[in-house]
Parts: sequence; structure tokens; C-alpha cells
Amino acid sequence: MQEVFMKFRHILLAGLITMLMIPIVSVQAAATAAPAGIANIKPDLPQPYIVKKGDTLWDIANYFFKDPMQWLRIWEKNLYITNPDLIYPGNKIWFDPNHQSGLTTVRPMPQVIIRPVERLAANTDSAMLLTALERQDFILPEQEQGVGHILASPDERLNFGAHDRVYLKLNQPATPGTLFDVFRTTDAINDPQTGEKIGLLVEHMGQVRVESEAKNGIERAVVTRAFAEMSRGDRLKPARTIDPHLRPMPPTQKLSGDIIYIRNGAHEAAQNQVVGISIGQEQGLKTGTQLSIMRAGRIIADKVSGSPVQLPQEKVGDLLVLVAQPRVSIGLITASTAPINIGDTVFGEPAR
Repeated sequence: MQEVFMKFRHILLAGLITMLMIPIVSVQAAATAAPAGIANIKPDLPQPYIVKKGDTLWDIANYFFKDPMQWLRIWEKNLYITNPDLIYPGNKIWFDPNHQSGLTTVRPMPQVIIRPVERLAANTDSAMLLTALERQDFILPEQEQGVGHILASPDERLNFGAHDRVYLKLNQPATPGTLFDVFRTTDAINDPQTGEKIGLLVEHMGQVRVESEAKNGIERAVVTRAFAEMSRGDRLKPARTIDPHLRPMPPTQKLSGDIIYIRNGAHEAAQNQVVGISIGQEQGLKTGTQLSIMRAGRIIADKVSGSPVQLPQEKVGDLLVLVAQPRVSIGLITASTAPINIGDTVFGEPAR
């Protein structure tokens, strides 16, 4: 009986050992089979593969590795592709297991860059500048009557606004589509030496566009823009083209003049107000020129010598020329550190 038990024991142990060995062999076989995707790669595999229209990593893995599940291994070697669902024609796909993912580490080194000193123009409120250019102009005395006026409207209205239809009386016929500025004169600017009227500041009420010619030389028009109510008799002049990208620029030559006018007869001005200056195109002034506003120094008595001494002049603001006429111009004060007065100097010189 004991011999039978011993034989049974040996058979049982052999069976258990066999059962324990089967998973080990299976694990070894699985480990050996893991790189099957690489083993089945096509021998003529291009390096790199250039993605074509319609390609996906799934399709590329199935074509080259004969196993679509290898798409993840392809992506791991091409991590510059941030989204594996989005690859584009022209992308380069690498399969070489020794190839890096394409992500590199950049270690910037300190570097000293030497450049010449640049003069930077002060920032100008472009919205304020555009408004100033649209709403006003500076004309010569002989242009006061304009090229015509608003005559009436199809109804009996006295005042007009945007999209209203009006009739124009022009000195010369105008073609359909022609634009005119509607204006009223405000202040005259006189020569400080002779008192002669040398310019007129005008306020723009809006714009009208010629639609067609009516009888007796009267033009049909429509109000395209309205800054204020227009009335019968308001004057017309050809619409001025405004550059919305007007940038301040230094003068091309040394310029010097005086502030001779402040709008509405005021005695002082400040930032964002319009003033008249005593220099113009004849002195080389251009629209967009940036000038400095200087205040003359006070005259004091020197306590040591007893003689009168004039202190140096100081800068009190900046001015941008809006409209330059032959002898005088108007400008917008873009910055001020003190009240601006008639008689203050405007000065500019070429950039160095």
C-alpha cells in the first residue's frame, strides 16, 4: 500500500511541476513575440516616411508594421506631433528605434546686443488725431465761399442729418459719387505783424455725396456723414482725403515760429486743443511735423550784479501739425506740462 502511495505522490508532483512550467513558457514566448511589429516591418521601409493626404498613424502602422496597433509606438518616436489624430501632408514620420522624438532642449546663452541710440517718437492718441482731422480744416481767405452750398431738400426741412437727401448748388457740375465736405467758417487767423487775414479755421459739419444731376444745374445728393446738423446755405468744398496712419515726424530743417491763435478766442490752451502757428509751407513745414512748444524764461534781477537776466526757455508741450498752409498752419497739442499761451515759441530741428 505504501508503494502505491509513493508512486501516486511522484505522479502528482510531476503533474504540478508541468502545470507550473506552462505559464513560464507562455510568458517567455510573449516576451519574445513583443517586438513582432518590428520583425514584420517592410525591408524597403523609407526613413523618414512623408505623410500623404488621407494618411493616419493607424493606416501607416498597418501598412509598414502589418499591425495597426503599432501606431502608438510610431507616435512615441515622433512626439513633435502633438495630436496623433492630426497629421498633415508633408509631416515626417520616423520608424528607426534609435531616432529621437524630435523634441530638443535649447539652453539660451546670455548675449549682449549693442545698437545705436534711437529717438522714439512719443505716442499720439490716433483716435483724437483722426477726429481733429475730420472735424476741422484750415483754409485760405479766398476759399471762404467754397465751391457751392446746400440749397434745399425734397421736403421743406431746414436742418439735415445722415442719410437725408438734399439739393446742392455748385459752381461747376460734379459727377455722381463725388464727395464734398460741408463746412462753416469759425475763426480768422491774422498776421501778428500786419493784422492781415491769412487763414480761416473751418468746422466740418459732415459730408455729402452727389447722386445725380437735376435741372438747372442743381445736383441731387445724400448726406453720408454728419458731425452736426447741417442747414441751408452751408458751404461745400472738395472732400479732403485723410491718412488714418499719419505719424509724427521730425522736421527736415530747423524751424521756429510762434503760437498766434487759440481756438474760440481763448487765452490758454492745453493737450488735445487746436492752435495756429506762424510758420507754414514756405518755411518747409509739412503736415505731420512734430514740433516742441517752448516757454520763454522770466527776466529777473541778479542780486549779485544787479543786472537783469533772462532765464533759459523751457519745453512746455508738443505739437503735431494738422494742416500746413503757405504762411501759417494749425496744429494739435499732443502733450502739455503747463498752460500754452499765445506768443509761446514752437521749435523743431532734424533728427540726429
